[in-house]
Amino acid sequence: MPTHNAYARFNKWLAIKVTTGVGSMTCAYVFSLLALISLPAILSAFKVFHTTFPDWLVKASLIALVSWIAQTYIQLVLLSVIIVGQNIQATASDARAAKTFEDTEVVVDRLDEHTAGGIRTILDRLDQIEARLPSA
Repeated sequence: MPTHNAYARFNKWLAIKVTTGVGSMTCAYVFSLLALISLPAILSAFKVFHTTFPDWLVKASLIALVSWIAQTYIQLVLLSVIIVGQNIQATASDARAAKTFEDTEVVVDRLDEHTAGGIRTILDRLDQIEARLPSA
């Protein structure tokens, strides 16, 4: 990530951090807890049970806040950040794969008996040694 300007480097750094964090079981547990906190409001709205919330909870609008975070912020903002992070990780993976392919080509070229400097040199030297040996 050392290329580009500071703004682009910061965006890439942040996207990778968010993608790594959100892609963890700890984050999955936190999101599950967040969803469960807002569950009573949904159940109450659909008359699944007939209890009312305490006054402090209604006045504080805690459930409305949790619901907004879960339904709006996480879905709209986090999704795009995760996609950016995955794109950066895919680019890095492609670069590693290309480097591995180049390295493999070099190794295969050096092992090819018909290439200069490869195993051909060793085979030529063995032929020279064999020619000097007395015939059996």
